[in-house]
Amino acid sequence: MNSASDQAQMMADLSRKGVTDKTVLDAIEATPRQMFLPDLFQAQAFDDVALPIGHHQTLSQPSVVGRMTQALDITERMKVLEIGTGSGYQACVLARLCRRLYTVERHPALFQEAEERIKKLGLVNVTMVVGDGSLGWPEQAPFERIMVTAAAADIPEILLDQLGDGGIMIVPVGLDENDQHLLRVRRANGDIETEDLGQTRFVPLVAGKAVD
Repeated sequence: MNSASDQAQMMADLSRKGVTDKTVLDAIEATPRQMFLPDLFQAQAFDDVALPIGHHQTLSQPSVVGRMTQALDITERMKVLEIGTGSGYQACVLARLCRRLYTVERHPALFQEAEERIKKLGLVNVTMVVGDGSLGWPEQAPFERIMVTAAAADIPEILLDQLGDGGIMIVPVGLDENDQHLLRVRRANGDIETEDLGQTRFVPLVAGKAVD
């Protein structure tokens, strides 16, 4: 595997698939996807496919990571909440774009692996916790941006309550994995606006901490 050429191909594919924000592309390019995968899937690190990372969780397609990050419209002064740390890949991309990232993972084993990767990449603006992501992180609210990386039955009211005025939340909605939609939710002057960004596929958002 030629990592440099494979990564270059992945970046070109992202642009063709609508990820055009240069800051988002730069953040993805600076985050080596192969670092977040088990050895068994290293050969597919730069393919635009979701890959298993254990505990019935997946690492999202690069194009999905790019689209979700771009839709969040982050600036470097923002405080961001991520629900579902997983491998830590999306967290590392987000951390390169915001002032402070708070991320919640329910699986202790995944949390530990993600924490090690984030430290190895020298990202010091990430605060992590093992917990119930469906509850958000109320002690740190409000957030200017929230990204949910698991599918909820509906827009989670608990998370919506933690979104500041002018804030944006990206959340997959739908329990049928063949009929999920990625929603962009905006809070503006007390009103909630929802935009459907198209079909997607994520593992379900599960309440409670896992026992690995």
